Amino acid sequence: MAGNALNNFNPYLHGLYAPVREEVSADDLSVVGEIPRDLHGAYFRNGPNPASPPKGMHHWFDGDGMIHGVWFENGKARYRNRYVGTQDLRANGAADMPGIFEPSKDAPGRKVNYRDTANTDLVYHNGKLLALWYISGQPVAVDAQTLETIRTETFGGKLPRNISAHSKVDQVTGELVFFDYALYEPKMWTGNVSRDGVLTQFQEIDLPGPRLPHDMGLTENYVILHDLPVIFSEAAIRNRMWQIHVADQPTRFGVVPRKGGAPKWFEFPTCYIYHVINAWEEGDEVVMAACKMVPNGLKPDPKYGPYAAMADVLALRAQPFRWRMNMKTGEGCEEQIDDAVSEFPVVNTDMTGRKTKFSYHVLFDNCIEQRFTGLLKYDLETGASERHEFPQGVYGSEPAFAPQEGSAAEDDGWLVTFTADKYGNSEAHVIDARNFAAPPVARVKLPQRVPAGFHGVWAQGA
Repeated sequence: MAGNALNNFNPYLHGLYAPVREEVSADDLSVVGEIPRDLHGAYFRNGPNPASPPKGMHHWFDGDGMIHGVWFENGKARYRNRYVGTQDLRANGAADMPGIFEPSKDAPGRKVNYRDTANTDLVYHNGKLLALWYISGQPVAVDAQTLETIRTETFGGKLPRNISAHSKVDQVTGELVFFDYALYEPKMWTGNVSRDGVLTQFQEIDLPGPRLPHDMGLTENYVILHDLPVIFSEAAIRNRMWQIHVADQPTRFGVVPRKGGAPKWFEFPTCYIYHVINAWEEGDEVVMAACKMVPNGLKPDPKYGPYAAMADVLALRAQPFRWRMNMKTGEGCEEQIDDAVSEFPVVNTDMTGRKTKFSYHVLFDNCIEQRFTGLLKYDLETGASERHEFPQGVYGSEPAFAPQEGSAAEDDGWLVTFTADKYGNSEAHVIDARNFAAPPVARVKLPQRVPAGFHGVWAQGA
């Protein structure tokens, strides 16, 4: 069966996920409600958006990165979307390249072909956006006012390797703290970049074998690396999946000094974690909260044909947990915060690496596709939560927290997210974080649909 015909079965090329290929700019957008006058900054969201119809088997992660942005100032809003100008996209234009379901043909030593699409996450550092990619790639610097690509970022030619998707910016020090890993080598790496873009530290960490981590924790003094029982598997690729669990290995967290030094390892029951909520220090303990994966309770749906296994793996389900690691005694404990299923957590990023009381997550419906039907606000101390439901048939994106200028309260601000409905309409919603269950204070009408995607970030004052 030809690739185009096969892709008729692929849920991540249709409906909410169908790409939009036009790059649009629009000012003075129509608003339902009122944008807070002191909301000044921009919400950006990254995601996969194939620049041309895939010619072969297509994984959602293969899509070219596209950033959608909405800027707020003086009670008005503007919108823009642009492709991320990665080296792969620029070298091949709109021509399709084989993705991760295709064997590698032109990369010596690489057993699977993949594009470095910078389509996964965004961080705002040194006045620029950095677009980052799932399997550790070259960060791409993007202008935060125009979304035009500036360059592939190497920090003055000093970056030794790659940067993984979920790197962190410490808003107090201005540092970008990152990690890197390799599909075939038993190693991880971690490094720091100063607030003005200078690489100041980089080190290698030995592991028992190759791993496939996705995120990391960051505190004032430590990086928390994830040695999880999941490895890259060619068999998984052949079976139209992407990763495989190795259940007889424990989960290990390596607490590494940010300024460099040997990790202190803590073992816990086997699990997988996609996304960290936040991490901090309490006395002798390093604490990390994250969304721990649980079985999705679904069965592969034959209507997706050869993509059934992929769709099942992408049906993320997780619950919030907290891990405590005592740096003096070497003891650790795992605590469940709540049993509600939620993912894509965010916090007030001004407090990244410091103890936070609140986090904000997306809620799923019971569909095998990733559809976000609402948001959830957690009190991480008590496990209590509030829900913000989107209207029937409307689905959201990972939000970002926009703090109110000058406020001392952690949750004094707004959640900003994109939504899309089944008719192709998209909006940016502004939600009062302290009146969370209420309807949005503003719904900004966008000039085109924003496809479902991955991660977002708030850039204060951008």
